[in-house]
Amino acid sequence: MASLTYDLTLAGLAVGSAAALTGIGLIVTYRATGVLNLAHGAIAMVCAYFVRQLVVEWGWPLPLGALLTLLVVAPGIGLVLDRAVFRPLALLGSGPAQTLVASIGVFVLLVGGAALVWGGGARADAPVLLGDDPWVQLAVVVLLAVAVGAVTRWTRFGRELRAVVDNRLLAMLAGIDADRVSAVGWAFGAFTAGLTGVLLAPHVRLDPYGMPLLVVEVIAVAVVARMRSLPVAIVTALAIGVAQAQLTRLHPEGFAGPLVQAVGANLFVVALLVAALVLPGVGGRGRDALPPPPAGLPRVPAGAWLTAGVLFLLPLGFAGSDLHTSVQVPALAIVLLSLVVVTGRGGQIALGQAAYAGLGALFTALLAAGGLPELVALGLAVLLVAPLGLVTGWPAIRRHGLALALATLAVGVAVSRFVFAQPYATAGLELGRPAGFSDDRRYYALELVVLAGCLLLVAALRRGRTGRALAALRDHEAGAEAAGVRVSVLKLLAFVLGAALAALGGGLLGMGLRAFDPEAYDPVRGLLWFAAIIVLGADSLLSPLAAAALLVGLDAGTRGGVAAAAVGVLAALVGRLPPLTSWLPTRSRPTAKGPSAAPRPAEEPTPSRLLPTADGTVPLTGGPPAPRPMPAGAPTPAPADGRGPAADGTVPAAGGPAGPGPMTAGVPADSRDAAAADGTVPAAGEPAAPRPMPAGAPTPAPADGRGTAPAAGGPGDASAGRADGRGGEHRHPRRPPPPPARLRARHLSLTYPGGLTALADVSIDLVPGRVTALVGPNGAGKSTLFDCLAGTLRPTHGRVTLDGTDITARPAHARTRLGVARSFQQLAVFPSLTVEDNVRLGAEQGHHRSPAGTEQALRLLGLSGAVRHRPAAGLPTGTLRRVELARALAGGPHTLLLDEPTAGLDAAETAALARVLAALAADGLTLLVVEHDPELVAGLAHTVHTMEGGRIVS
Repeated sequence: MASLTYDLTLAGLAVGSAAALTGIGLIVTYRATGVLNLAHGAIAMVCAYFVRQLVVEWGWPLPLGALLTLLVVAPGIGLVLDRAVFRPLALLGSGPAQTLVASIGVFVLLVGGAALVWGGGARADAPVLLGDDPWVQLAVVVLLAVAVGAVTRWTRFGRELRAVVDNRLLAMLAGIDADRVSAVGWAFGAFTAGLTGVLLAPHVRLDPYGMPLLVVEVIAVAVVARMRSLPVAIVTALAIGVAQAQLTRLHPEGFAGPLVQAVGANLFVVALLVAALVLPGVGGRGRDALPPPPAGLPRVPAGAWLTAGVLFLLPLGFAGSDLHTSVQVPALAIVLLSLVVVTGRGGQIALGQAAYAGLGALFTALLAAGGLPELVALGLAVLLVAPLGLVTGWPAIRRHGLALALATLAVGVAVSRFVFAQPYATAGLELGRPAGFSDDRRYYALELVVLAGCLLLVAALRRGRTGRALAALRDHEAGAEAAGVRVSVLKLLAFVLGAALAALGGGLLGMGLRAFDPEAYDPVRGLLWFAAIIVLGADSLLSPLAAAALLVGLDAGTRGGVAAAAVGVLAALVGRLPPLTSWLPTRSRPTAKGPSAAPRPAEEPTPSRLLPTADGTVPLTGGPPAPRPMPAGAPTPAPADGRGPAADGTVPAAGGPAGPGPMTAGVPADSRDAAAADGTVPAAGEPAAPRPMPAGAPTPAPADGRGTAPAAGGPGDASAGRADGRGGEHRHPRRPPPPPARLRARHLSLTYPGGLTALADVSIDLVPGRVTALVGPNGAGKSTLFDCLAGTLRPTHGRVTLDGTDITARPAHARTRLGVARSFQQLAVFPSLTVEDNVRLGAEQGHHRSPAGTEQALRLLGLSGAVRHRPAAGLPTGTLRRVELARALAGGPHTLLLDEPTAGLDAAETAALARVLAALAADGLTLLVVEHDPELVAGLAHTVHTMEGGRIVS
């Protein structure tokens, strides 16, 4: 028994040593370049094949072949990847998710290239480099780790490496050659990958698909080490290797026996699943996400769809093997359509769709074997697999980018290893076709009908309210949540629908092949499918059709591996090449000159107002607001015909509640939308001429935006107040007391992990009809307090109440639906949506979901002209600020939180925005403004709070 334990320990140390090498290489590459290199296993496979080619095929001595491979070929691969793939992405400012896609492209390219060069069969004659003694391998690993640690800690290069890891830009400004550091990191990472492949090749199946996937599984050790600690990675790898070897002694009986044995033989997969789903995720939010597709792409014309339809109908005239091969295309297109929903529209990285496709085929086969008709079995299989989408959808709520990619990949690998590869689940399964569709031609026609229905379903999803919300989630998750979108529910919906479509396509694929083939659904296929959709255009309905035809056609018409190599080349160039579907002849979107933008008939004016009144009631809507007294500094009302800014995107002065105002400085006179009340048009660069104000209106503010702020009582209040800049305010003796606060914060404190205190016992009241400003130096806690009020952050202590109700635990989207809207310091618009759809999203998801809210907000902010049909991407900053504000106002909020609303605006745009905010406050809106412009604060705010060190000091 002791001898068996010792022998198993030695075997486990051998496997653990190879896994530790993988962890070292991944960590060094990640620390030097910021790239999670999923191609590490593919590099290991290529190097193992190269050593075999030199030694077995060409008769080289093993030491010479190994030295050439490990010291020249492997580092050379790393340098080529750095120079040709990842350095250009770094220069373009690509985020971690784009580099992850590029590494997947390299993975697919190397796998396809190896299949082309060496064939797809397994090789069992790989040469043994270090013999069978695991202690030698362990010594190599320890020496390598010690050398890396010594170089990192005690050499100049190590200091440069740490500087580049901490802040690449700052390191470059200090004179460090960051490109050289990255190149060395890639060369060393590729060297460790090559060493891993050479050591593993004699003990595992050497083929283009098996070894890369095996190395992907041991990514778990690097994830457990948080991509930083080499000792943790080495200890984890050795422990898992020894435990996996010892578990082979278990031979339980009964139904659970095969599953226990499968777990024992795949302990690295279990570790990857736990590390990806349970441990804190690698990466973060923000740039760590897939970028939105290129904005403003014209619509695909009907001719392209007609061509695609004809091409998909052509196989109905085929016969024999050609028709049998074509049967796979519609089914695979449905599987790839699931990626359009999850990745293209939802912006989520999904690397495990092959698992859901395989489960669809497996459940269909099992249910059909139980006596159900094939179509009924397929429908039930889809219903069974769809809820399993929650397995990847639930982690997606908390994880983004790299962490989400690892979670979805882990699910795919686990399903492949514990279900598809186990005889207890798949032995003896056969798949028949539905009655009446056994013929290839009839079955292909059935697939086309199902594919057409799926395309219509996804097209409807992309166009409607849910489609806009998904696009907002993809473009800017925090902005979508602030607009009222229930992000968590939407992510779950995307993954569940994606799992259902993948299961449907997988079931059809299995019935088309008349068998359940586990290799057709392995995780490598999932990576290939993901890469194909990305390079063709993830948000285009043409992409799954083209990708399915190319993947099936290239491999069937040529040698296996051509499709993978072609897709890999394109995916490796991601970020430098636009999606291929964007190169098709296109039909432009309708603009203001087209029929859809024809002048609308005059509307019957109704006594309506855009915003709820101060008491929270919602006035009638449906037409332009009725004339009413204008507050101080408000712009002159525009005509009721709804004309907006010029088509070139020039920025008008944002209007008050009665409609868009005149254009500001720099705009030609012939492009102005509105004239002054007396019919005159002010000259460019000059404010509108003064006009008589209604009785009781506040005194107008000077044209420069400074002066007395509007009174808290609204338009009918004859008195006015101004902020003194020190937290207090001067009140007119006759002014009535302000209304009670709607939004209150009491004793808010927030301490981050590590002990950093961002807020310390902060209390604040926000009163209807009044503008409250937060000022202070950077790092004072203004934005943190703002985020606690908006629901983006949850304070450690204290309460936030709305009308006396505790909302401290309410998330951002729930507060938006309660009437607390916000803007962002960094613009939170959705570039792939038009201006009108950006604003419509706020009307659909906000406090008062009224169809009229979109049009009213567009008119209010001067966006009702030609610019409404333009994508938000590429518009001037001033226009985008108005788009963001219009989206917030379209939902009819009673409280508006603005975080540095004038960031990026010029003086004229700032003055125009100040007039709008003054008018909104006079209309009863509650406003909180975080601002650094002292002139704007002095002329606008009723109450000013100064923050320092996380406290309100005045």
